[in-house]
Amino acid sequence: MRHVLWIRSLAAAVSILVAGSALAEKAATGSASEAKAMEEKALGALKMNEKTALVDFAKADGPYRDRDLYVFCFNTNTGLFLVNVNQALIGTDNRLLKEKDGSPLGQKVFDAANSVKEGEITTVAYNWPKPGTTEPSVPKETYVGRVGTTGCGVGYYK
Repeated sequence: MRHVLWIRSLAAAVSILVAGSALAEKAATGSASEAKAMEEKALGALKMNEKTALVDFAKADGPYRDRDLYVFCFNTNTGLFLVNVNQALIGTDNRLLKEKDGSPLGQKVFDAANSVKEGEITTVAYNWPKPGTTEPSVPKETYVGRVGTTGCGVGYYK
């Protein structure tokens, strides 16, 4: 009888560890609902004060950075990045970004921002490497909206 109880206890402990590990891994990246909430918050901040919002979006330790979630913004006329976690992209044309397979990611995001009414949100699905890696690209989706001529997005890994 003790043997059976010991095996059941061990099995329960293993189940808890496996479930906890899966939750910890999932918690390491942002979810769809967290990405959408950040995008909604970002669009609200843009409406209130665009200059302040863009400064806040760029802060590495600010409220618009959470694990792998961050706000990026670009001008919806010129396509030029205004804010991006990758500083090298600031001032470059968003429309030139390509997925590994050559698909026009930047153009899709640019078109999405220009296709919605101000304050509305749409999504763009694509494949992109996770932070710190170059291969393989994995499914990602970005919530995209705009206020005036500023388009912004927040993406999450599926």
